[in-house]
Amino acid sequence: MSIFGPSRALRAVNFSRTSRCIHGMMLRRGLATGAGKSELKRTPLYDFHHENGAKMVPFAGYSMPLVYGDVGQVASHNHVRSSAGLFDVSHMVQSNFRGRTASEFMEWLSPSALKSLDPYHSTLSVLLNENGGIIDDTIITKHSNEAYYVVTNAGRRDRDLPWFQAKLEEWNLSERGKEGPVELEILEGWGLLALQGPEAASYLQTLTSFDLKRLTFGTSAFVPIEGFNLHVARGGYTGEDGFEISIPPSQTVDVAKLLSKSPVQLTGLGARDSLRLEAGMCLYGQDLNEDISPIEAGLAWVIPKERREAGGFIGAEGVKKVLKEGPSKRRVGLTIDGAPARQGAKIFAPSSGELIGTVTSGIPSPTLGKNIAMGYIKSGWHKKGTEVEVDVRSKLRKAVLTSMPFVPSKYWRG
Repeated sequence: MSIFGPSRALRAVNFSRTSRCIHGMMLRRGLATGAGKSELKRTPLYDFHHENGAKMVPFAGYSMPLVYGDVGQVASHNHVRSSAGLFDVSHMVQSNFRGRTASEFMEWLSPSALKSLDPYHSTLSVLLNENGGIIDDTIITKHSNEAYYVVTNAGRRDRDLPWFQAKLEEWNLSERGKEGPVELEILEGWGLLALQGPEAASYLQTLTSFDLKRLTFGTSAFVPIEGFNLHVARGGYTGEDGFEISIPPSQTVDVAKLLSKSPVQLTGLGARDSLRLEAGMCLYGQDLNEDISPIEAGLAWVIPKERREAGGFIGAEGVKKVLKEGPSKRRVGLTIDGAPARQGAKIFAPSSGELIGTVTSGIPSPTLGKNIAMGYIKSGWHKKGTEVEVDVRSKLRKAVLTSMPFVPSKYWRG
């Protein structure tokens, strides 16, 4: 039977499989870091998670909550879509770049247009290697022309931080850097909490005198929350309205307790992964890597037209080459009949049997009740509505290329 019209029992079976498969995926990705269980790092909320019945798993070198108590992954997912959930994302790397030439440095380090960005506005960006491949995806927040707050992926810490240090040294020894050196501060041990869902704003508003309607998607401010003055950015990784809150180490547990009262539910990595895939968002290491260009990844929009033409950023020549010759592959969304496709599933042309792509992420969607996936497909096959076949458990399944996000985003834009 197709999952496009399943019985309630079949949906329950598929969603139970979703939870088990995401658990396995998290375990594999965590163990792939090479960290043994005794070597796993802990966020400031490690004890808090245990006190709240979290099932902990290794992820990106950290011990992180997968689910809490007897609340399953699908129930947590649905609660975020209908109410509000709180995620510990303190494993992410938070950094500050400061200096007289910080704007110039950041526009060399990334391809985004940051000088024109207003203070306390953010943008999704990428860090590129010399060939134009994606080292990491990142959120860059401009506080002023001389100060930037940057969040990067925990799983790329050992790649990103040496890259930052090397490029800072190169910049500060250059003629441009002599006009004012740039310094890097890594916010070690700081908390980062993501409050997500349609009731996130109304709940947070009860804890602050700051009018949160002033804080639109992609903007941030220092907000007083029950005596704490915290950096709050409106956005997130779920497609829902929400906030990401940066917290000094000594305050993280107290703030987590404040933010996790009813109707908010503590939410783990399992739901975070299914929510982000429904929102069409990439997971580094699955959907992005250093052999993929932002053009292939559908992230050309993070590079403004003027920067594509003028260059002046690391990896510019590689980006120009892909733009000139055209990308050989494209990131696409798919809906798939039958069993869900997982990472690594092959995509074939239905008429000739030609191998034309690979799935990078896939789940049964709790919100939509059908199988969704993300992957890369040969250029020319990437148009919406194109029918292809996906090898799932040694059986070819019909799939249709679908626009992303799969679930419409609900960001607060004022």
